Amino acid sequence: MCLTTACSNDSAGTDSTSGQVGGTYQIWDPYPQFDDASDWVKLLTRCGTDAGVSVKRTGYDTTDLTNKALLAAQQGSSPDVLIVDNPVVSTLAEGGVLTTTEETKTDTSAIEPNLLAAGQLNGKTYGVPIGANTLALYYNREVLDAAKVDPATVKDWASLTAALEKVKAAGKKGITFSAIGTEEGSFQFLPWFWGSGANLTQLDSAQGVAALTLWTDWLKKGLAPNSVLNNTQTTSWQEFATGDFAFSENGTWQLANAKKTGFEYGIIPIPSQAGGTAPAPTGGEFVTAPVQSDTGRYAASTKIISCLTNADNALTTDTTLSYVAATTAVQDKQVAANPELKVWVEAVKAAKGRTSDNLGTKYPKISEPMWTAFQAALSGSKTPSEALEAAQSSIK
Repeated sequence: MCLTTACSNDSAGTDSTSGQVGGTYQIWDPYPQFDDASDWVKLLTRCGTDAGVSVKRTGYDTTDLTNKALLAAQQGSSPDVLIVDNPVVSTLAEGGVLTTTEETKTDTSAIEPNLLAAGQLNGKTYGVPIGANTLALYYNREVLDAAKVDPATVKDWASLTAALEKVKAAGKKGITFSAIGTEEGSFQFLPWFWGSGANLTQLDSAQGVAALTLWTDWLKKGLAPNSVLNNTQTTSWQEFATGDFAFSENGTWQLANAKKTGFEYGIIPIPSQAGGTAPAPTGGEFVTAPVQSDTGRYAASTKIISCLTNADNALTTDTTLSYVAATTAVQDKQVAANPELKVWVEAVKAAKGRTSDNLGTKYPKISEPMWTAFQAALSGSKTPSEALEAAQSSIK
């Protein structure tokens, strides 16, 4: 195994002693939906050419990619550039798979600090975000109008719950979300958890209990359906798309589908308990440089990474991936081109990485007890307080 030492990549052609660049550079990404004719793969090829190398790109699905990256590191065959989901960065960094941006001399100065934090561990940065997505509340204007609810009045938990009660009284359904017992459910619970002021190191705090009580009360009062227990973000969206619901907690990636619903929709940030925008978790990938035994390869890898994330290319890439850019300059361009993205830019500015606060690889060990807790509370087998106390005990 070479997880904590330099690993080699034999596909190559940079001579670290002569400084000559050339050969083939491997790029792995989690976008198997894009083929060689896509704008994404054309960009990868162009970035390789600009760096003086040819590129061999392989797309894997997200889960498969993590396992492949760990195995490749053990075998000394890591790709030169690896694009991975942001919570995975700390796992790979802790395993010695990734270089730091300091080692590769990658400039991260323009990146929004809250987005960069998802790729940081113990004071070191292990890549550059290619963009971010996060969560907000979609609403059905027709349903809200019938219930005489102005979405602009939804500023905190109390005003949101009051809106849901008006919608129910008008004969429609309130809010749908995903509370499935997986990371997807945790992703959707976090805006409410963080929006209460709670911290992931203390799941059973009074604030954490308040967040879970909000969800359980919605189910008890019929303001949210029992189907949330099994809903993925996709099936939750399908419920909203029926036109019966006032609100759906969902992400940037549903924008194209929102246009196909046939009803007028809008988007507002998820409110914090006391008002203002709740910190929602960031989704999106980081562009990283895995460790190589031939450190001379890093120069071309850094050029490729810089090319993929520079302002001109990021605008095209993030539009293709339905991401909000990681820099203010490109975010401003996105909003100028599509004013609908303004609320998403605001949500991303308030967002937070799941592995931030130096949680790193501790996060998965917290997330599973957390989703177990909200599943228990929503199903009625435990009170919110009991469920979160059990979760906190299991972490200890």
